Amino acid sequence: MTKNTAPTLQRGTLPPATANLADHELHARQRLDDNAWAYFSGGAGDEITLRANRCAWDTLPLWPRVLRPLAGGHTRVTLLGRTLAHPVLVAPIAFQRLAHTDGELAMAYAAAAQGAGVVLSTQASVALETIAHAVQPDPGRGPLWFQLYLQHDRGFTQALVQRAEAAGYEALVLTVDAPASGVRDRERRAGFRLPPGIAAVNLAGLQAPAPVEPHPGQSALFDGLLHHAPTWDDIAWLRSITRLPVLLKGVLHPADARLAISVGAAGLIVSNHGGRTLDTAPATAQALPRVVRAVAGAVPVLVDGGIRRGTDILKAIALGASAVLVGRPVVWGLANAGAVGVAHVLRLLRDELEVAMALTGCATLADASPALLDADAPLNDDAPR
Repeated sequence: MTKNTAPTLQRGTLPPATANLADHELHARQRLDDNAWAYFSGGAGDEITLRANRCAWDTLPLWPRVLRPLAGGHTRVTLLGRTLAHPVLVAPIAFQRLAHTDGELAMAYAAAAQGAGVVLSTQASVALETIAHAVQPDPGRGPLWFQLYLQHDRGFTQALVQRAEAAGYEALVLTVDAPASGVRDRERRAGFRLPPGIAAVNLAGLQAPAPVEPHPGQSALFDGLLHHAPTWDDIAWLRSITRLPVLLKGVLHPADARLAISVGAAGLIVSNHGGRTLDTAPATAQALPRVVRAVAGAVPVLVDGGIRRGTDILKAIALGASAVLVGRPVVWGLANAGAVGVAHVLRLLRDELEVAMALTGCATLADASPALLDADAPLNDDAPR
């Protein structure tokens, strides 16, 4: 690929009668094999948290205001010094070429076309430089962030961070809620494996850690694998090797939110890993207001998990989020029609958000206060505008 030649993407066509994100999921199930479906759709354990993420948004009522002036409204937000056309980012999702041959490249092009931010996974199946080179020239794109798992080899991690900086990524998103993988029964039943030709290409060259052999009676997890698990001390080290802002993804407990501020996190993402790590962890809609109260405006708070409608986005903003991240639905769009499918999912969410704002009397997202979810909450201004 020469410097001025963009990669060629497959031309996708949406399945007929695809009107919402649930339709995308139904169609994607027909296109993905059992291996990929188990990986992308499954959660941990009994999938209680996976289901709770969706249910929590559903059970929050919206209390609309009427006869409010709405002309000239918009969905713009400010995040880490940038103005975004709307508050939707693509969550970090590994191995997207399992869903479509164009993988992360199609995802990034579609997000840029729709003004959505992208958080590229450490375990992407397309090189981080390829993604950055493809979308950076687009003046309307959203922010480009790199999601990071701290590796056992600090030298390799530092080199990976330097690659992200050199490629033009604007922030690091450190995932902190997965010192071990969750118990994913769907994947085990399916015998999940990566097919030939798909790999975590950004981790090429990383040597396996020296084995830590537990003594008889010891735990292979606690006395082995978890010797390499990151701690709060590693946040200070990470900040010392990069000029990029560092956001922490996977914070649910307000006490951890306060600790994150104390170690210099530039933002928090309230997340339970899409229900893929600890089953029975709280739904993100439940954790979000607690984290927002804990940080008290010190840094932006984002949220993911179960976002399927524009009304969900509006509820998240009303609970104090600056923006939301969307994961599985964009994978379904990718599986259905490549970049076209992803763009359709993101456009649906933005259009639905605008409709929800209009029908609740919100000309801008600054109007989405807690009173939108609780009719007894104090109003900033009850007078006609």
